[in-house]
Amino acid sequence: MKLYFAPLEGITGWIFRNALHQCFGGFDKYFVPFIRPNQMGHLSAREKKDILPQNNEGMYTVPQILTNRPEDFIRTTEKLKEFGYNEINLNLGCPSKTVVTKGRGSGFLAYPERLDAFLDEIFSKCDIRISLKTRIGIEDPEEFGRILDIYNKYPVAELIIHPRLQKDFYKNTPNMELFADVYHRSRSPVCYNGDIFTPEAYEAFAGLYPDVECVMLGRGVLTNPALARQIRGGSGIRKEELKRFHELLYQSYCREMSGDRTILYKMKELWAYLAPVFTDYKKYAKKIRKSERCAVYEDIVKELFENEEISIT
Repeated sequence: MKLYFAPLEGITGWIFRNALHQCFGGFDKYFVPFIRPNQMGHLSAREKKDILPQNNEGMYTVPQILTNRPEDFIRTTEKLKEFGYNEINLNLGCPSKTVVTKGRGSGFLAYPERLDAFLDEIFSKCDIRISLKTRIGIEDPEEFGRILDIYNKYPVAELIIHPRLQKDFYKNTPNMELFADVYHRSRSPVCYNGDIFTPEAYEAFAGLYPDVECVMLGRGVLTNPALARQIRGGSGIRKEELKRFHELLYQSYCREMSGDRTILYKMKELWAYLAPVFTDYKKYAKKIRKSERCAVYEDIVKELFENEEISIT
């Protein structure tokens, strides 16, 4: 089964993807957090760094676009093709209210006719593989029947399904009954995304759905960066490699960003997921959250690595 690394806005940029790939690997595709096209048609500095080929060496990388305007998608796709990309992903899954209220991400699912017209235009005008990452509706799973009928009209390269509603955000549990039905009804290859946090969860999923060819991992990798490697039969996370992973991230952020506050914001975001990997981690996590200077932060992390052990296998 192929393993994909999910795009997580603000977290899994090119620095994170490179550190993950170098230290742990295990993924067949790495998806770039969404590009939000602007009226001028330019990529932001962050977006450009995220998709530059030299920042994605050795990885099959797929940029993701967040928009409900076909002209913006087409224009951005042409720009991405100039950088050598041959596959683009459309974000129809983001549940954030700031995105949804503008009819983007999973919010686009509330307007099936507009979505149909959008897909008709981009598939007729873009000579590139287009995959879709989608939720199953806004308020009710029954919405997805009509949405899937629309998807089935087009040559979707892959349909990546997170079987939650927009209103669920990341609460409740994925609707596996609906996923099973969609998997058999989809005319496109299907990839599953949602709540695979451990090798055991993956094995359970693979046992129930042996014909599914792709699984996308996201938040589980933030807690266990070795997750994909373990799923493939490799070793669990080791403290020395986790230390190297942290150093690669931290030093890269220090080079790319200015100001302790900005750098520490990125690192605190990481530790919110990563801290539970260690034994007796809570006192260190609290100190990290309260740190305001990089020098203080470095001392806390050094003490954590020296005094605690990895708690997961």
